Amino acid sequence: MGAVYKQLNITERRRIERWRHAKVPVDEMARVLNRCRSTIFRELKRNHFSSRPTEIAQHFC
Repeated sequence: MGAVYKQLNITERRRIERWRHAKVPVDEMARVLNRCRSTIFRELKRNHFSSRPTEIAQHFC
């Protein structure tokens, strides 16, 4: 049987983004969120979350 995992929720993604800007180590993020380091690394690599939708919308106009 394969591994079972839970996707990051919006609150976790926002925290990771804030911590990234504050240069918090990935190991510390993973410990606080009770997640694997690889989950945090994947989030940082693939899904740079931004809570500013107007900036995102401007890139597509």
